[in-house]
Amino acid sequence: MNRINLITLGVRDISLSLTFYRDGLGFQTSMTEESPGIVFFNNAGTKLSLYPLEALTKDINEKESPSKQGFSGITIAYNAKSAEEVDEIMEKAEKAGGTIVKAPQKVFWGGYSGYFSDPDGYYWEVAYSEDWNFDENDMLIIE
Repeated sequence: MNRINLITLGVRDISLSLTFYRDGLGFQTSMTEESPGIVFFNNAGTKLSLYPLEALTKDINEKESPSKQGFSGITIAYNAKSAEEVDEIMEKAEKAGGTIVKAPQKVFWGGYSGYFSDPDGYYWEVAYSEDWNFDENDMLIIE
């Protein structure tokens, strides 16, 4: 499991956020609707870094630490190439100390997915859809 396919941000106003990321920051998308249910941006790739929590907290606000209360509205997604791979990754996560938050199951959008949280409480979705395709770098192709 050495890739991240999607980092999903929960936003209060999708139109405002679409304008911010697409028009303000130049993120590329094929979305033309101004108030869609979901937006995918076509990035060149995604990276993940780990940084000591204490140092990061201090970097964000030296005088007042940000607090973490419940679900932050952000999930990280791993898109598998089979339902069996979803089950394998979820099992690996649990064995490594993660907590299964939602066991893998068929979901409303037609795929198969589940959620686990890592030891720091960050939520990961592990999902599969028979409709998905991947490029030569194992990045999910979203059109």
